[in-house]
Amino acid sequence: MTSYIHGEIETPVGPLPRIATKWTHLDRWGALKTRWSVGRMKYRVRPGIYAVGNPDRDSRVFVTGNFKLSFDHLRRNLEGLNCWILVIDTKGINVWCAAGKGSFGTKEVVRRIRIHHLAQLVDQRKLILPQLSAPGVSAHEVRKMTGFTVVYGPVLARDIRAFLDAGLKASDEMRQVNFPLFERLKLIPVDIFYGKQYMLIVPLVFLALSGLNPQGYSFDLALNSGWKPVVNLFSGYLAGCALTPALLPWIPFRRFSIKGVVTGWFVAVPLLLAGTLGISLMEKVSWFLMMGGLSSFMAMNFTGSTTFTSLSGVQKEMKTALPAQIAMASLGLAGWIITRFIFI
Repeated sequence: MTSYIHGEIETPVGPLPRIATKWTHLDRWGALKTRWSVGRMKYRVRPGIYAVGNPDRDSRVFVTGNFKLSFDHLRRNLEGLNCWILVIDTKGINVWCAAGKGSFGTKEVVRRIRIHHLAQLVDQRKLILPQLSAPGVSAHEVRKMTGFTVVYGPVLARDIRAFLDAGLKASDEMRQVNFPLFERLKLIPVDIFYGKQYMLIVPLVFLALSGLNPQGYSFDLALNSGWKPVVNLFSGYLAGCALTPALLPWIPFRRFSIKGVVTGWFVAVPLLLAGTLGISLMEKVSWFLMMGGLSSFMAMNFTGSTTFTSLSGVQKEMKTALPAQIAMASLGLAGWIITRFIFI
């Protein structure tokens, strides 16, 4: 039996699993691995209805997606309550992203109400959905097709108790979506491992190319100086996917792609002083282009994790930013390779 399921409860629609509200060490370990993008897309719970405490026909019904971290945060904040959780199939995606992609949508909510016979389980006709699911769910359509009224709860699960005590009314603070430093830092590991398949391949390629010189190829040169381009690459990569999110509100410019160029060049300056960008002007400029393009691309990936952007804005930015990033990286790479045959 799954660690968070503690027995069953008999209901008019058959036995349903009863879940614990406290996290176990397995839940914490799973959350940690997910934060580091280990098995993230497989971290799911089975869609269906779950009991918290000893709910009855008049108990509240909370709706969430089947990304386990979303499910875990909800159940942990329902401790001491008697209620139901309706888990819909969001393909293992969190509530906010699923609402934007359409997997946390009206059709799926209606479908789950019907196939799990929710109307036979409860007499009251209110569903409490997370506020961040609102872009994907049409409340009036749900009511029209099922008879259930949708009530949007607070942004954060930790405010659920206060929301219930206030008679299902959320304060302005509960409705506000904030994205402070700590929340941004929690998302950085996922972005760091976004390109994990390239984090070994690309540096190895640059390590090998470091052996190029006017006389042909030197393994000794590759071993002795190959660490420099590796350091430059990782610095540009981390500037985009770690430094940019951390400093997001304080970096000038609205576009994430430009923010990434700023942090990429910011990191390149101390490397320039340290001598890892090379000796000739052409080599230094080449690395500024490559690091700026790489950092810009990685920074733009963070647009899907932040409240600072809109879907239309991201699509518009990508049309102009991607060609510029490719051009910067390509020109920088070409310039750097040329310098291997001229200035060494």
